[in-house]
Amino acid sequence: MSQAEILNPPPKTRLGKLDVLRGIALIAMATYHTGWDFEFFGYLESGTTGHGGWRIYARIIASTFLALVGFSLVLAHGRHIRWRPFGIRLAQIVAAALAITLATWYFTPESFVFFGILHEIAVASVLGLLFLRLPAWVTAIVAAAVIAAPHFLISSTFDAPIFWPLGLSEIIVRSNDYVPIFPWFGAVLAGMTIAKIMQQYDILRLLAGNIVPAWLDRSLRFIGRHSLAFYLVHQPVLISCVFLISQLFPPAVATPREVFGQACVQSCQNDNDRAFCQKFCDCVIGQTEALGIFDEVFAGQRDQNDPQMQEIAGICTQENMPQ
Repeated sequence: MSQAEILNPPPKTRLGKLDVLRGIALIAMATYHTGWDFEFFGYLESGTTGHGGWRIYARIIASTFLALVGFSLVLAHGRHIRWRPFGIRLAQIVAAALAITLATWYFTPESFVFFGILHEIAVASVLGLLFLRLPAWVTAIVAAAVIAAPHFLISSTFDAPIFWPLGLSEIIVRSNDYVPIFPWFGAVLAGMTIAKIMQQYDILRLLAGNIVPAWLDRSLRFIGRHSLAFYLVHQPVLISCVFLISQLFPPAVATPREVFGQACVQSCQNDNDRAFCQKFCDCVIGQTEALGIFDEVFAGQRDQNDPQMQEIAGICTQENMPQ
């Protein structure tokens, strides 16, 4: 995920509160990934961390990291671009992003990370250089436009995989960490805007000093200053811990009915609200069980193109549509 320290070397006068904020965001990220790991091992219902409060929590974390990237880009290179440190950091981020792509492709090939938070940081770091000399108000306008773009520019023109990093395709992209340029580059530009304004009004000093007790301040600053290392190490450690827990206290094994129901609801929620999806999927399960074809459906021998399944879907849709 994003961090100023990942991206840039520190300014001459270290802004302690900035490190602390970065450290807090990293801890928040770790708590989210802990929930994801428990879901992955079957302790939470499938799709839990991708919806509702969990989804909002993840978006806040990602937005915070990316805003810090933009903020720090201005601090480190606003006066003049320091090409050597910039190149070294960029190479580190690209290498880490590639490592994550390869690792997730090996372990979860059906949803591997091809353009996650680190990929976004690498691209945003380069694109952000174009905005270093522009006024804050211009950067703010472009930030708003980038954030709004997916609501207006989504098109089947971008459905080919080569365009997926843009985030403008009509199809649903499957990935364990998908942070496309639109709208997420807007968060980086927002961070740059805030930094420019704080520089203009000479209020960066507000970020100096402490905001938490000394013992916690030291810990959070350490994490914030070594953010890339923390990002790369924390998930293997967390998932190993949850794996160990699963060996000592295995999660309850879901029945075929529960597994199918969870998968059905998760798929349905891409286009409908959860209440409707729950009723719809219960109806589909009931209909297939009544006809004695549930086992065939569960085994994948019948799919949504099967005429009988289309008939069942029509019945269940009509029965559960809001009046």
